[in-house]
Amino acid sequence: MPESNDKRLGLSRRGFLAAGAGALAATAAGAWTPVYAIPFGSSGSAGGSGSLGGPTLPAPPNFPDGIELAQQAYQNWSKEIMLDSVWTCHPKSPEDVVRLANWAHANGYKLRPRGAMHGWTPLTVVNGAPVDKVILVDTMKHLNGISVNAGGSPATVTAGPGATLDAITTALQAQGLGFANLPAPGVLSIAGSLAVDAHGAALPAAGQGTVPGHTYGSLSNLVTSLTAVVWDGSAYVQKTYSRNDPQIKPLLTNLGRTFLTSVTLQAGPNFRMRCQSYTDIKWTEMFGAKGAPGRTFESYVAQNGGVEAIWYPFTDKPWLKVWSLAPNKPAGSREVTGPYNYPFSDNLPEVITDLLGQMNAGAPGIAPLFGQTMYTTTVAGLAATNANDIWGWSKDIQFYIKATTLRLTEGGGAVITNRANIGQVIHDFTHWFNERIEFYKSKGQYPLNGPVEIRCCGLDQAADVKVPSAGAPTISAMRPRPDHPEWDTAIWLNVLGVPGTPGMFEFYREMEQWMRSHYTGNDYTFRPEWSKGWAFGANPYTDGAIIGGALPQSYRDGVPASDNWDTARATFNTLDPHRIYSNSFMDQLLP
Repeated sequence: MPESNDKRLGLSRRGFLAAGAGALAATAAGAWTPVYAIPFGSSGSAGGSGSLGGPTLPAPPNFPDGIELAQQAYQNWSKEIMLDSVWTCHPKSPEDVVRLANWAHANGYKLRPRGAMHGWTPLTVVNGAPVDKVILVDTMKHLNGISVNAGGSPATVTAGPGATLDAITTALQAQGLGFANLPAPGVLSIAGSLAVDAHGAALPAAGQGTVPGHTYGSLSNLVTSLTAVVWDGSAYVQKTYSRNDPQIKPLLTNLGRTFLTSVTLQAGPNFRMRCQSYTDIKWTEMFGAKGAPGRTFESYVAQNGGVEAIWYPFTDKPWLKVWSLAPNKPAGSREVTGPYNYPFSDNLPEVITDLLGQMNAGAPGIAPLFGQTMYTTTVAGLAATNANDIWGWSKDIQFYIKATTLRLTEGGGAVITNRANIGQVIHDFTHWFNERIEFYKSKGQYPLNGPVEIRCCGLDQAADVKVPSAGAPTISAMRPRPDHPEWDTAIWLNVLGVPGTPGMFEFYREMEQWMRSHYTGNDYTFRPEWSKGWAFGANPYTDGAIIGGALPQSYRDGVPASDNWDTARATFNTLDPHRIYSNSFMDQLLP
């Protein structure tokens, strides 16, 4: 927020952060959480001039008794949305959330669920928008219970909205259960994960089936029931929705347009995995076209299943991770007993942070050296930690991003297509990207300085759900298209950059426009990755033609009119007609 806006609404930026002596601290789980707070009712929390200097946020009137409330800092993953002071509360029970919802309705306030803050979008709060009538509701401090029903059919886990994926999968593993497709950061809250249809980089190898209880689509597709606080015609109440209730479908991927208090997900038998890393394959070979010979991304998917490429800028050889099922430890693998097995990428050496600082200080031409240094650090780190070939339980192999990993901006999205097109989709994108980067380099410009990340996963297939189901999550990026049943794969194409890099958003806009025009027709469609950057104009999330046109249309094309973007929007407005779970950006995206 601009400092003038901070001062109008609350403590000055300088005063609030200085008083906190550093407003962020690492928790034991590895998440970065704002810890400095001015409690409601203290000398600096309400009205006039506070003890820390400057005016404070207006005190919320008649706030429900017994719910902890404080002014607290907020920042998203890339630190591009930062608030020095916003009212944040910590309900202890779902009943507290009901009280909060009815209080917000009666007093004209907005409630924004807050989880791990591991996102880029303005779906929680909008940068620069007033927050004097906003309450962030922390779900992770108290609403984090977990219960496993290993003997159910299917086996399930029930969790509070603030339970982390780390905690949920640890509880499942103790009962011999797991998830086949996990995002890389285990710190994510389950409600936050469902809000943006979180996913991993998992596909079955050629000829390999899906084990009952698992899915290769989003975590949203595992939900068997959930409970949300919704409007019943006279008040906000808790209501539980089973997977066979049509109203649940928009709630499965909801963008924070509702408030979940409990979720139950199916799980399958746990399994051992192997992850092999390769850093010796040239990008021109790795990203060969459909059917090309050699060590291609496409061939590794066919042979093993899950694959991810991290291609550092201005380097020739990406870091390729290849996941495969391995019931027994391969002779060349090192067994691991916990997650986050690439410490060299989570705790950057000084040479890299120094280069990052120079780029931020106005030397974008360092980008080639930055990319080359990242690559050599990866090669050396894999060797030093003996992490080129690791083996262990599913969660320990799939979780690898911690809060200390380099925080970058991301743009890109998902190409929905047939698995047979994986090679061609990736080939087309990487060659387009390389040509544009080299073009800008020839002009002395370096708009992108982070790696390209390429992953694949499955779609939210109905056959994966082992309870009666009304269908796939309505606005999940991985929702299948009934008019193209052969489309079974989501290919995630993302590019990262250092926040503040000159020309970065313009490049993202050019890239997004190319993706939308290239991946279309009878072979592909393009959808945003909800948690990342999209609708790029002068800034992300500002292109009105995409927000009000192309994006909603991508959830109308090929699906029944009775179950599309418009019906999801109508459901949100029915369950929250007073829009207490909204903000100015959501009012534009889901009016």
